[in-house]
Amino acid sequence: MATYEVALVLLADPSGAVLMQHRDENAPVSPNQWSLPGGHLEPGETPEEAARRELWEETGLTADALHPLWSGPRPYEAGFPHTVTVHVFQGATTARQEDVVLGEGQAVVFVPRDEVLDRELAVSSALVLASYLGDTAG
Repeated sequence: MATYEVALVLLADPSGAVLMQHRDENAPVSPNQWSLPGGHLEPGETPEEAARRELWEETGLTADALHPLWSGPRPYEAGFPHTVTVHVFQGATTARQEDVVLGEGQAVVFVPRDEVLDRELAVSSALVLASYLGDTAG
């Protein structure tokens, strides 16, 4: 069984809105679902390096400080044949929607925090966001 590592970025703006990617129908994983920006680690890359690269490639944004938020196995999903370790980094940004450059997917938008869990979320993003939003509610 193949083993992969991916890195995701939970980037929030000053209002608490979370940067989310709406994956397109051709995405090999979680098509047409909402996800945190991120992707596979390249050979020799650390999870944080991959998180920063993927954030730039998919959104045109950079992050100053990224802090490890969660790392663990991708939640089980029927028909998903891989073992994946997910590394999630949290950061803050002063970027606005007009600063975002769509590099991949159908859309990349800042979603108000009270609307994030209303979206059809990819399994890893759903796990992390439910915990994050529960821990930071208020």
